[in-house]
Amino acid sequence: MRPVDRPESDAILGAMRQVALAGGHAISHADTVSILAAGHYLLRRHDLTDIGALPAVEPVDLARLLQDHELAREALRYLAIMVMVDGALDPEKLKLVLAYARALDIEEAYLTQMVEAASGHMAWSIADMTMRNAESVVGGPWGNRPDPAEWILPYKGDKADPALVARYEALGKLPQNTFGKALWDFDKRNGYPFPGDPGALNAGFATPHDATHIISGYDTSYRGEILVSTFTAAMHPINPMAGHIIPVIFNGHLGVRFNDVATPATGGFDPKEFWYAWARGRDMTIDLFAPDWSVWDWIEQDLEKLRRDWNVAPA
Repeated sequence: MRPVDRPESDAILGAMRQVALAGGHAISHADTVSILAAGHYLLRRHDLTDIGALPAVEPVDLARLLQDHELAREALRYLAIMVMVDGALDPEKLKLVLAYARALDIEEAYLTQMVEAASGHMAWSIADMTMRNAESVVGGPWGNRPDPAEWILPYKGDKADPALVARYEALGKLPQNTFGKALWDFDKRNGYPFPGDPGALNAGFATPHDATHIISGYDTSYRGEILVSTFTAAMHPINPMAGHIIPVIFNGHLGVRFNDVATPATGGFDPKEFWYAWARGRDMTIDLFAPDWSVWDWIEQDLEKLRRDWNVAPA
């Protein structure tokens, strides 16, 4: 994204504040921290200390000030997050975000997911998020692949692949400083079976996801999963909101159950680190979920050197 000038950043942050206030809500601690962190990490507004000084930006004002369509799309994502920072899918806040979307002439799948969920159609929203996450992982339309729930657990019964398990197991023999040994340590520490094991997740998802945990330094707590998915969404351009950020906030902050793999929780959203994770992922110079990226090309590389080479900001 190109550098954002001061009138544009004022408009985006002011609109975020308007969403927080929608429906007569008072500004919460999470609202304040989110707006300041988004300004600091994503919009380079290091001077901003008082969100009360931001302008009251109405939808028509935002549309007038954001003539760059890509910047407008990015801004709308920030506004959508403000609907949920306090742990609920607030209908009045969502209504205002939709007004901003209409003014900006933007339609997005994640907005439909949020509207359907707020309307009580949670099963539809979960199904759509699951499909869009799966399409993001494989890098395109799902086509004739198995149902995502079957695809994610492909090694059951006679589909087990002991040779693949052995390939991952061999990573434990690499030097301690290597990316491959870090991957082995991560899976062992968390009790994750290696791809090929009947209980393992599909390598097409599990390996880049775990590799992103390692590169970013985020753990597997609910907070850590929200942060690593946000890092992923900023790094990987396919369905970033509909397939990564919205599902993980629903699951780890709003307490929505998706499946037996991802148990739900509330309160996992860190209103400062979330925006920093977004900035860290955006600044990455490589996409670990890209179709042409393979962990096997990097397993013997020094982990800290890879972080430097790939422009990973310190956690």
